[in-house]
Amino acid sequence: MLHNIPVNTLGPLGEPMAKAVSTCVHCGFCLPACPTYIALGEEMDSPRGRIVLMKETLEGRVPIEAAMPYLDRCLGCLGCVTACPSGVEYGELVTPFRAWADERRQRSLTDRLLRCMVLSTLPYPGRFRMAARMGRLAMPLKRLLPRRLQNMLDLLPASLPAADPLPEVVPARGARRARVALLAGCAQQVLAPQINRATVEVLAHNGVEVLIPRSQGCCGALAAHTGALAQAKAQARHNIRAFPADVDAIVTNAAGCGSGMHEYALWLRGEPEESAAREFASRVCDVSVFLSRLGTLPAGALSEPLVVAYHDACHLAHAQRVTSEPRKLLAAIPYLRLVEVPDGEICCGSAGTYNLEQPEIAADLGRRKADAIRSTGAAAVATGNIGCMTQIATHLGAGPNPIPVYHTMELLAMAYGSRLGKRGA
Repeated sequence: MLHNIPVNTLGPLGEPMAKAVSTCVHCGFCLPACPTYIALGEEMDSPRGRIVLMKETLEGRVPIEAAMPYLDRCLGCLGCVTACPSGVEYGELVTPFRAWADERRQRSLTDRLLRCMVLSTLPYPGRFRMAARMGRLAMPLKRLLPRRLQNMLDLLPASLPAADPLPEVVPARGARRARVALLAGCAQQVLAPQINRATVEVLAHNGVEVLIPRSQGCCGALAAHTGALAQAKAQARHNIRAFPADVDAIVTNAAGCGSGMHEYALWLRGEPEESAAREFASRVCDVSVFLSRLGTLPAGALSEPLVVAYHDACHLAHAQRVTSEPRKLLAAIPYLRLVEVPDGEICCGSAGTYNLEQPEIAADLGRRKADAIRSTGAAAVATGNIGCMTQIATHLGAGPNPIPVYHTMELLAMAYGSRLGKRGA
């Protein structure tokens, strides 16, 4: 029970919320792991401070409008979770709290417009591609738009790569060792379709048949982590039906998507689909994890030596606790030398829609990450999340010597001799 509030009055998600609140002992180990606390230095912009705020708000002691600016500044990176000695499941508190608060808070017209645009375009590749093209046409009128819509236009790439749709089935090369289904993602299909192409080529090279279900949709993470839990639930239900059961795994190549799919049982807690959601989530794994378990075939060497800095995407390292597998795959490539990024556990500032909602903090964190990467002397960066790739590439490209950013699967495809390895920065 929260103070004078039975958890059942908060719905099915009340119990995990109350457990997270009661588990926190306010020790402060989360403070140096929190990017907003590092950037802003305010107690209420730390996980410990936000837990107190959420508790007090749920108990009616703090008005929602007073608490939400601090909650809105949370990236949801979950760096606090891996730093916490008490095992506080911060994600099981902040995601339901945002949904609870979203039904009760007041938003400005600009906020409502931005939110509607994001949630109705980004999860749908066709709409997103069209919106991006329209955004480029609107650039001459940018100064007439509200500041946050200007920020949205600033994030658009100068051009979009050509669409590269995958077949519904990519057969294994040689003897089939496994059969998986791939989540194709949303924004990734538009911004970097070569990642999916590299992923299926690497899997096929290693004897894995890959299914790409046509009826699949957005994983729902974007909606869930911005408080639109009803939309996230609908997207989770859709994918539970869309993905086949007769596969060895459901693989993802975007950390945020994989993390979101692992949360399906939380989102659907207390609903008829909860058991199916739990079983579905148990079959989801990052492609690096699947390949490590399977055992990859030897890769050919790169054409020349390459020093690569590996960036831990937060929702891979903190949410899914996947850190060694990508490094193991990359370290096995001849002529590739991995280096670590100082303070690599700190978020790069991407975090879904964070660049749109909190552009100043996102930019500060992006610059910090770019400086840390440059300090390694690496000639390239590898990571496992499209959001991180976009954010880091933006800030690494701001200097005189841009450093290319690759997905882990792209570098593996390069080693296997794929045409995708010829991509530039």
